[in-house]
Amino acid sequence: MNENLKEKDLRVIGVGDAGGLHPSTVYGPVSSWRFGSSLGVDLILQASVCSFNCVYCQLGAIQVVTAERRLFVTTERVMADLEKADWQGADLVTFSGSGEPTLALNLGEAVRAVKERTGITTHVLTNGTLLHLPEVREALCGADRVSVKIDAPDEAMFQRVNRPAPGVTLAGIVEATIKFKQEFSGHMDSQVMFMPVNRAMTEKLCELLNKIRPDEVQLNTPRRAYPSEWFIETRGRYDYEKAPAKISELRTLGFDEAEAVEKIIREKTGLLVSSIYNGVERFTHTSKGGFP
Repeated sequence: MNENLKEKDLRVIGVGDAGGLHPSTVYGPVSSWRFGSSLGVDLILQASVCSFNCVYCQLGAIQVVTAERRLFVTTERVMADLEKADWQGADLVTFSGSGEPTLALNLGEAVRAVKERTGITTHVLTNGTLLHLPEVREALCGADRVSVKIDAPDEAMFQRVNRPAPGVTLAGIVEATIKFKQEFSGHMDSQVMFMPVNRAMTEKLCELLNKIRPDEVQLNTPRRAYPSEWFIETRGRYDYEKAPAKISELRTLGFDEAEAVEKIIREKTGLLVSSIYNGVERFTHTSKGGFP
């Protein structure tokens, strides 16, 4: 569904403080294969709102697909929730949650406030759709780490896998990501979600990675199930058997396939590659949460 993000639209889809539950904007810490103990900050919160509607999204089908920025929750609320959270033991603070964090107008302000209060590494997960905006790049430059998604090497696969908001193109994202990399003094990685559907396009994807030249490529595969609808627990890990929605398992890459993909990326780009499979015992995807 594509909507202009007004309060009435959020009420129409039955959210507004996530159905009246008043959940926290800060959640976790969550164990991450990439970053250790990650404390989550959700600047969207009220619903799943994103400029993508990825076929593998752990939030399920996105309720509001849009590229329009707005204020969802105040920075003051985030900081109040942070004081109640167990952040002292976290390795980093990740801005992600219920959608695309760069849609939040106060992203830069929130990153600065959290960093000043905690002194912990700040990290933003983004799909890159708004990197063409100078104000978004400026906001992201306040973070220590930024992960930019890139799952497809061409427009057809991009539309098939990421299902973006109208007007968003792969070429536009790649061009803007290159510009951001030139401006950003922190660590920027390209996060790639590999599935059977895009596995055969690894070499073509390397061509884009060579243009972007991230500091690192993170090889991932869908390790969390796809719920039939969003609920607040989808931000982190939860017991699938107790989920209030239908949960569908997703197809992942096997270890041999993942090793082959990693080898191709290393050989074709010379970039540092980290993989969800590194150090993980060989086992199949399970309904208890997939890969640790």
